[in-house]
Amino acid sequence: MTFAAWRRPRAILWGAVAVAALGFFVALEIAARHYGLPGPITNQAQEVIFAPKSGPLLYDGMALMMVVLTWRQRLIAAGAAIGIDAAFALVRWAVDARMNFGNGALWVMLGCAVIAVTRRTGRERVLLLKGVGLGLLLVAGRKTGDTWLLITSKTRPAVLDQYVATADHALDNPSWLAGRIVQATGSIGAHVLDYVYVQLAVAAVVFAMYQLRNVAAERRFPVHHLVRTFLVIGLLGPAIYMIFPVVGPVFAYGTGAFGTGGEHWAVANLWPHTPPPLTAPHHMTYDEITPRNCMPSLHTAWATAIFIHSRQGPRILRYAGAFWLTATLGATLGFGYHYGADIIAGVVFAFTIEAALRSLDRGWERSGIRLVAYGATVFAALLVSYRYLPMKMAEYPWLSGPLLILAMASVVHQYMRTTKSWEPKPAPAQQPEPQPALV
Repeated sequence: MTFAAWRRPRAILWGAVAVAALGFFVALEIAARHYGLPGPITNQAQEVIFAPKSGPLLYDGMALMMVVLTWRQRLIAAGAAIGIDAAFALVRWAVDARMNFGNGALWVMLGCAVIAVTRRTGRERVLLLKGVGLGLLLVAGRKTGDTWLLITSKTRPAVLDQYVATADHALDNPSWLAGRIVQATGSIGAHVLDYVYVQLAVAAVVFAMYQLRNVAAERRFPVHHLVRTFLVIGLLGPAIYMIFPVVGPVFAYGTGAFGTGGEHWAVANLWPHTPPPLTAPHHMTYDEITPRNCMPSLHTAWATAIFIHSRQGPRILRYAGAFWLTATLGATLGFGYHYGADIIAGVVFAFTIEAALRSLDRGWERSGIRLVAYGATVFAALLVSYRYLPMKMAEYPWLSGPLLILAMASVVHQYMRTTKSWEPKPAPAQQPEPQPALV
């Protein structure tokens, strides 16, 4: 098969993916407009001129795009972005408009797209467009996620927090324990965990840039990298929110994040000092503002993906990946954003997505299909048990708690075992043939 013939079906596939993605963005835009708010397309377009809401994220996207550039081109792109932002800042200061930065990074990415179409050909054009697409997808993923969260709060008035909180008795209510620990550490511990929680995208970019460090020299992307896993987790996760809407313990059993008045909707003001009573759970109504974004914990899933990908890096990245996962778990539980059951589901979700993407790259075969099917089955079983067996789980914590941990550990073990078998085996060294003895 010639190279051109091999490329044709791939071009058709990527064209179909692009059309589907555009349709998805348009659908989210229409849904957001239905509720009187701009959608992801409008929000992204506004940041070409108006002060961005996500300045650091735009520079993260530009940093990802620059993996396809030479060092000289990177310096030019960074200088252009900073210069454009400086010009915007002067204009905003003169007219007393809201100050922020990030327009320059977006302009540079759009400019590189124009250069790719008008000044590049062949592989160079494709490579530059892939780099631009990678950077813009990171930003678009954030915008899409914000719209998804809006939709969950508007379309799911009833939440299932009482079911998850009841099931969490099997794990001895870890969010309540972590919340008291964070409060005991004072402002220093809280600020460290808050920084880790908020800057998850920055950490992902750092790890991804290490994985993509050779793209400019090799003129091609690696088969699989962290950004792909991040985007797929962000795309599929909110769909689970629609099926299993949960707001989190600080909202359902507390005063809301930063004391935002959640006590008006909460069952009672119990978090984090008083564990919830063991009573039969029911649906509960919550406001139309708070996202139903707990089940599964996508912050845990993303931090788990960072941890998985950091295992192939140098020691400092492996330590950083372990720290980021540990601190993210502490923040999600300690700030009352998630239950322990959410954390377990998030870990299983991340390993299943990672297994599916790696199986897709290798070509689907028996071990990959079995691994993905097992992870998906365990994830579905977790959701079903949280919804329909929470009282049984709470009544027998000595049984259900270890079973939950064992189910999560079995997915991790199966992933490690299967992916290890996929690694290329070193060929045995050939022994020299014996020489005939001289008479």
